Amino acid sequence: MIDLHCHILPGIDDGAPDLSVSLEMARIALADGIAMTACTPHIYPGLFENRAEGIRHAIAGLRRALAEADLPLILTEGADIQLVPELIAGLQRGTHPTLHGTRYFLFEPPHHTVPVRFHESIHDSLSSGYVPVITHPERLTWLDDEHYPWFVQAARQGAWIQVTAGALTGRFGRTPKYWGERMLEEGLVHILATDSHDTRHRPPLLAEGRDAAARWVGDAEADRLVNDRPQAIIDNRAPADIPPPPMLDPDHVPHPRHQPKQGWLSRLLGSSRDAPKSTRP
Repeated sequence: MIDLHCHILPGIDDGAPDLSVSLEMARIALADGIAMTACTPHIYPGLFENRAEGIRHAIAGLRRALAEADLPLILTEGADIQLVPELIAGLQRGTHPTLHGTRYFLFEPPHHTVPVRFHESIHDSLSSGYVPVITHPERLTWLDDEHYPWFVQAARQGAWIQVTAGALTGRFGRTPKYWGERMLEEGLVHILATDSHDTRHRPPLLAEGRDAAARWVGDAEADRLVNDRPQAIIDNRAPADIPPPPMLDPDHVPHPRHQPKQGWLSRLLGSSRDAPKSTRP
């Protein structure tokens, strides 16, 4: 499996505090079946002032430590980039790294405040040739029935949706689990990732999310969430050449359980309309 969102680099953000934790995270990831991990520290102006050069330097150091510890986890670069005005300029300058140097990048909305230019930022990113991968929308505290359509619209615009594996198993509570499952059931999710920060509370476990997803979307689509689409990102394939999630597939026929449920009045009226008409005058 490929994990495209992980805060494994030591001492660079709120993820692994030191090298010993980074190495233990790598051990957990390998034991879970993860072969490649994208090192994606926060880029959050005023809090985590990371830049591509520093991230690559930290990755090089962790690669050496992994080799010395005989841990064959493959590392690549990226960043969890906060939605800020200089986002696209940073991508174009190369100070804000994309995933594996591709057109895809992690796009992190603010956790607790509704963003002002959400759709405009999605549009501007796509117009500039980049594909935003929206990170962990199921865990945003402002996500509700009013704002859920924002992510449906973003996916239809061309953005990708990344749900946290642990959210599907309840690691983040009932509300993120509900939204993650709803996004899966409605065919909105492109990839799963761990968004791991440590070894205890947020470990790099991806298989549990894949297995939980399979109960909603089946084994084949669950495998696409952790293997096929992450690999397509690594290969920098055009989105149009990659099988989309069910909601975005024009040939997809929704499962009956995905259809809107009718209330009793709708069922009654429907039954009346469908009943044979009397032949009596």
